[in-house]
Amino acid sequence: MSDKKRALIAMSGGVDSSVAVYLMQKAGYDCVGATMRLYETADNQEANSEEDAVCGSSNAVKDAEAVAKHFDIPFKAYDYREDFKNEVICRFINTYIEGGTPNPCVECNRYMKFGRLMDKMREEGCDYVVTGHYARVEYDAVRGQYVLKKGRDESKDQSYVLYNLTKEQLAHCKFPLGEYGKDEIREIAEELGLLNAKKKDSQDICFVPDGDYASFIEEYTGESFEEGNFVNREGKVLGRHKGMIRYTIGQRKGLGLALQEPMYVYEKRMDTNEVVLCRNEELFSSVLEAEDVNWIVEPKEGQTIKCKVKARYKQKEAEAEVECLGEGRVRVTFAEPQRGITTGQSVVFYEGDVVLGGGRIL
Repeated sequence: MSDKKRALIAMSGGVDSSVAVYLMQKAGYDCVGATMRLYETADNQEANSEEDAVCGSSNAVKDAEAVAKHFDIPFKAYDYREDFKNEVICRFINTYIEGGTPNPCVECNRYMKFGRLMDKMREEGCDYVVTGHYARVEYDAVRGQYVLKKGRDESKDQSYVLYNLTKEQLAHCKFPLGEYGKDEIREIAEELGLLNAKKKDSQDICFVPDGDYASFIEEYTGESFEEGNFVNREGKVLGRHKGMIRYTIGQRKGLGLALQEPMYVYEKRMDTNEVVLCRNEELFSSVLEAEDVNWIVEPKEGQTIKCKVKARYKQKEAEAEVECLGEGRVRVTFAEPQRGITTGQSVVFYEGDVVLGGGRIL
């Protein structure tokens, strides 16, 4: 019986998770490859070039299995399509229907990669779940716990979508790509002779590869969403919209209006089926509230903390105060107003490169 630590590698068939196998082997771990079957396009066309990049599809399973053979490691494929439907797709649809803008990658990490797959880690007798995320896990001796940190390459950093990880989960996670940049990973893949070295990155939303979220929701639910009025903040009608789910806060393109000046989506009034438009300067606000907060580094009860805060994945961090309201809720007050704060998106708190926690914007 080997006394080596065992790692269950979450393999998508892409270059990042493939190089993760190599880096874990190089570090002396026994590796087991694992792919979660999550979603299939409606027509299930195996040769569809768009689906080649779909994480969790049958093509991804084939690609991952080929990589596992390349590295001579055992390979497992788990069918989680029903769980993915319930935990990710349904949450995605419901958030849009309720007027928010969801972040399904956050939910997938929370419920699938570090929920279901961590269960499999234990079943397989492994010590760690390993993914190809650009982030880092380190033991903080001062705090006496494992912490989540940004990837060294901030342009690829994915710590924002991992804020739901608990201290206990972090003790059993490895992110070997966190010390590298994307170009370095592709170079390693080419040196190893991996067939997927030049494979394009997966889509942000794996189950909507063409990006048409509204059509996906209508087809999936069998519902259509009524047209209504575009109005300004004073209630003046500016035109007709094509269904509430087609718009998100801060959107300018695709409104289909000929206006005298640029206008942006300010608010969606679900009760009156109105999309409110405003000028760019009106999109800025200084305060948000969030719920379902997960603290990796827990503040003292009732404490208000000063830190850097991100209210969107691609947004720059901003100085803010986070006030703990109890029952998993916080109020965030920014030093400078932020543009396009959106219900349903994630807000994440940072101290330097350490993720303190995060929640879902109300």
